[in-house]
Amino acid sequence: MSRIVLVDGNSIMNRAFYGIMGSKMLTASDGTYTNAVYGFLAILFKILEDLNPEYIAVAFDLKAPTARHKMYEGYKANRKGMPEELSAQMPIIKDILKLMNITIIEKEGYEADDVLGTLSKRFEKDGEDVTILSGDRDTFQLVTDKIVVRIPRTKMGKTEVEDFDRNKVLETYGVEPIQLIEVKGLMGDTSDNIPGVPGVGEKTALSIIQEYKTIDNMYNKIENNEADSIKGKTKEKIVENKDLALLSRTLGTINIEVPIEEKIEDFKVKEWQRPQLLEKFKQLNFNRYIDRFNLREEVTNVAPKEENLNFEIEETSISNVTEQIKANKKMVFFANTKDDLDEERIIKKQITSISICIENKVYYIKIKDINEWKELFESNEIEKIGYKLKELYVILKEQGIELNNIKFDAEIAAYLLSPTASNYPLDVLSKEYLGIDIDEYLEQQNVEKQEEKQMNIFETMQNNVEASNGTVNAFEKYDSSIKAYIIYNLQSILTQKLEEAGQLKLFNEIEMPLLLILAQMQYTGMYIDKSELIEFGETLKAQIESLKQEIYNLVGEEFNINSPKQLGVILFEKLKLTAYKKNRKGYSTDGDVLEKLRVEHPAVGKIIEYRNLVKLNSTYVEGTIPYINTKTNRIHSSFHQTVTATGRISSSEPNLQNIPTRIELGKQLRKVFKAKEGYVFIDADYSQIELRILAHISQDEHMLEAFKNGEDIHKQAASKVLGIPIEEVTKEQRSAAKAVNFGIVYGISDFGLAEQLGTSRRKAKEYIEQYLEKYSGIQKFMNEIVEKAKEEGYVETLFNRRRYIPELKSSNYMVRQFGSRVAMNTPIQGTAADIMKIAMIKVKEKLEELKLDAKIVLQVHDELILETSQKDKERAKQVLKECMENATKLTVPLEVEVTEATNWYDAK
Repeated sequence: MSRIVLVDGNSIMNRAFYGIMGSKMLTASDGTYTNAVYGFLAILFKILEDLNPEYIAVAFDLKAPTARHKMYEGYKANRKGMPEELSAQMPIIKDILKLMNITIIEKEGYEADDVLGTLSKRFEKDGEDVTILSGDRDTFQLVTDKIVVRIPRTKMGKTEVEDFDRNKVLETYGVEPIQLIEVKGLMGDTSDNIPGVPGVGEKTALSIIQEYKTIDNMYNKIENNEADSIKGKTKEKIVENKDLALLSRTLGTINIEVPIEEKIEDFKVKEWQRPQLLEKFKQLNFNRYIDRFNLREEVTNVAPKEENLNFEIEETSISNVTEQIKANKKMVFFANTKDDLDEERIIKKQITSISICIENKVYYIKIKDINEWKELFESNEIEKIGYKLKELYVILKEQGIELNNIKFDAEIAAYLLSPTASNYPLDVLSKEYLGIDIDEYLEQQNVEKQEEKQMNIFETMQNNVEASNGTVNAFEKYDSSIKAYIIYNLQSILTQKLEEAGQLKLFNEIEMPLLLILAQMQYTGMYIDKSELIEFGETLKAQIESLKQEIYNLVGEEFNINSPKQLGVILFEKLKLTAYKKNRKGYSTDGDVLEKLRVEHPAVGKIIEYRNLVKLNSTYVEGTIPYINTKTNRIHSSFHQTVTATGRISSSEPNLQNIPTRIELGKQLRKVFKAKEGYVFIDADYSQIELRILAHISQDEHMLEAFKNGEDIHKQAASKVLGIPIEEVTKEQRSAAKAVNFGIVYGISDFGLAEQLGTSRRKAKEYIEQYLEKYSGIQKFMNEIVEKAKEEGYVETLFNRRRYIPELKSSNYMVRQFGSRVAMNTPIQGTAADIMKIAMIKVKEKLEELKLDAKIVLQVHDELILETSQKDKERAKQVLKECMENATKLTVPLEVEVTEATNWYDAK
């Protein structure tokens, strides 16, 4: 007796698809959706593991109509088509099943249920045990003592199952499995649009079949006046709809006589095509499955599996490997760090050990004196290859050591290959690209990271200093060593993938040089006048308190303005203002709602102003003070190049790029950022860089003409759209044109434009249509870039920065619209980011070449700021303007406005 598994392919794919969705569905590196495939395999592997069957087959539906469609035109007529995100995965799962040598059966004119029914009954006659894997409870009618239906559930990526044998069906429904066909004849099935008897639900249908066994017997009893339990309107409906009941029963009956030529031996479980399956799983980023089934073990030229990682670890000193590193002219390493306290009890990062990988040997070196490494780190002859090297640069710089010749950072390489990932931890990169699980490796070495006790931060630091436990050292040794080995292997594979994607030049010539600049910016920081900042905060608090009293007077009572619930009661119940939105917590009082209500009551404007000042004080005054370095009196913000999908630089701790400038007080906050004595800030800002890039990419004749002739692009747009001479364009008309100019490439809607301009959607729509008619090159660009993105799955900047856009394949209109906006925006915004990065590199190189006393201290969107000595400021201005304007060559000129002042506010 054999065990046979029959799988309902469509049903399981559906279950998996909707079981693993969430806010962001699983995708491969090229944007291909993979959640259904991943979940299907999880369910399949579980049943293979649980049952270890000798035979297996998977049945799929075909698009061709079945006998049921011909019998009843409305059959499944209410079903929406399969989502495109799911349908695109069907060929993938079939390819994988073929590589697993699992037989696929598809029969034109028959559904997968019919195939499963026919095979299960055939094998039952031969005395075999059959398990049907399906998410469709219609298959319960097939259950017998030899046939079991397994229903899977995928929840949060985990697979659970429930088996329905004959006893379980009886217990659940109170009828024999075969009688469920009769139940469906009475109740119908809304999902398949099987009509049933109108008004008869599952409870009634089950009670009738429990008593009368079959529909035929029920009608016989009714005709002979022996159906005493069926009364009133229910009886009337059953009598009137006999044809529907019989039709529904037929439609719901699984056909167990499908002509299937395959014999049981065709379903024999066979060995997988492991090398091909490995490649397929690598394409899909299914590293968990690669690891689980050791698919790498028989394939050469790939990373070894975790159980037998092919490298040695030697604990040594730096002096023993210095000559080897110098000979190789390359240092592949991982530095282990911890928080420590300096003599002034300021928390600093300290390097505790460094692991260096040379081919298949890792040298683990405890740090006794970091100055022993100074020669190696500062050597321009030795390439540095590592992970998160910007942070390491700052740590070393604080100890008087320069990290020179930074060649490769695994985090940045991974970011370019997948710019929409939230982060790039080394353990994830290890699994994704090498199939190595760091945690499993450490478990095999029988080492664990010591859990830190909950204690004061200074006690924790002291505890670390005093720690000498051998387990801790063992963990650090193996952890940093495996990471060094991983970085060594990642360099070749990530470099290859960058080259394949045409991004190696972007990596080598833009991103890696930028890493050093951002590290130097963080180390240099910006001076901030702490006393002036505190004074500014006191001014804000006084204004906040004054506004609070004004609001109380205007509404007639005191309440907690910071409480959305209390504010909602005041605005919508007491003042009876228009309630635009309501959520499960009550009235919405978000910014959009308040802006709409501004004209309805004078208190609303005051509330908006109050909120702005509260945020300004809490986030940018009180939130900034802890970041002022007590030694340097400067803010050392951390600049990031792996956060935004478009390539823009971001900052944190604190975020200097997000200081609000729409309100005057927000702008004034910039006054506390000052150049040191004898120095000035030189501020350079690109003029309309994104519109210039749009003109270059779209080659729109009118936009090119405006920029080449130095015309006001917004006045020109108003003139073209409104059909009036450019000199007659009013300030209001220019503002409207500006909104369209900047909004159009981001896919601004008529609704969005109407909101901005305070006009009707009809007028906004007309404006957009007229604009695109006049600027036909832009319309052409927008259409073509979206179509290209749909075809290729991604868009690129002028410098080959790539962003994948799986949203364009979505069946959801809103998601597709978002994808279209991303497709239009990314080449523009991303190219602007690339140009700024190139400019920063050119500026740094030129400043160093001329030996000018000037440093880049801040980059905000299209703005770059230098801190320059008074003696070098004129030459530095010239360098800044020339480097930014000549960062690249576009069809239209890049223009930069340069200003200077001793504080950021006046410089801008």
